[in-house]
Amino acid sequence: MNYQDIITIEPGKRSGKPCIRGMRITVYDILEYLAGGMTEAEILEDFSELTSEDIKACLSFAAEREKNYL
Repeated sequence: MNYQDIITIEPGKRSGKPCIRGMRITVYDILEYLAGGMTEAEILEDFSELTSEDIKACLSFAAEREKNYL
């Protein structure tokens, strides 16, 4: 998954946190929803501007960060 086209970081938006396609929805927001038990379908229903690819990009971004952490 090439998340670079989906995950954006802008210093003036959400304090520079990684966001989805320049929106104000952060990778952290999506990960928190998933960790809290929301399904992908529920997230997509609540945020009609998101796509399944956006959610996969968040997971890919988080996995890449974790892999490079050490």
